[in-house]
Formats: sequence, C-alpha cells, structure tokens
Amino acid sequence: MAGELILIVEDNDKNRKLERDVLQFHGFKTAEAESGEEGVRLAGELLPALVLMDIQLPGINGIEALRQLRADPRTQTIPVMAVTASAMTQDRQKILAAGFDGYQSKPINVKDFVAAVRLMLEPGAAQGGGA
Repeated sequence: MAGELILIVEDNDKNRKLERDVLQFHGFKTAEAESGEEGVRLAGELLPALVLMDIQLPGINGIEALRQLRADPRTQTIPVMAVTASAMTQDRQKILAAGFDGYQSKPINVKDFVAAVRLMLEPGAAQGGGA
C-alpha cells in the first residue's frame, strides 16, 4: 500500500500541502493538481491508485471532474474520495450519490484521513461505495 501514487486535486495551497505532507510521511507518492481540469488530465496520464478530490474548485467542480473520470475507460475504476469543507449531512449524501467512493470533511483529522486513504486502497474498496 505504501509507495502508491495518490493524486491530490485541491486549489487551496495550505490544504494541498497538509494532505501531501501527511501522505508522504506515511510513505505514499503524491501528485498535485489545482483545478478539476488539471486533475482529470493528470489522472489520465499518471493513473494513480487514488484521487483525493476537493468539490469547490476553479473551472469545473469536483463532481464534474468525477463524471469525466468515470467516463474515461483509463480512469473509470480509480477510486475517488471527496475531501471537502461541505460537511452538512445533505452535502455528504449528495457527494456520495454523485459516485464518490469515500468522503472526508475539512479540516482533516490526520488519523481519520490516513485511515480513510488506506481503506480506499484496499482491494475491492471502491466497488462497495467506500466511506
């Protein structure tokens, strides 16, 4: 599991740095995108083991980026976890209903975040809806 590539799609510098630093500390490789369009492009090029997707992004939002990832045969099976400040119950339900494999609210709890990432990387985790 450690050493796998995780794509972080996050427009906020501080949030992106925190996610990157935590993941790298735990032995994961990371790539980063600051917009939904860049995230979709990098996912197609790099084929990461997991995508961490903010919802509120410049350009296309995280839900539209997820739709594009699911429509591409190269990326349709990559698990995608929403990492967002939208923490209301109805927001979480809407995000999971859009097809995300998991959900983490911001600000992240480092212990819960790492546990959720590891869960997403377990074989078969994405098929069951994650979270």
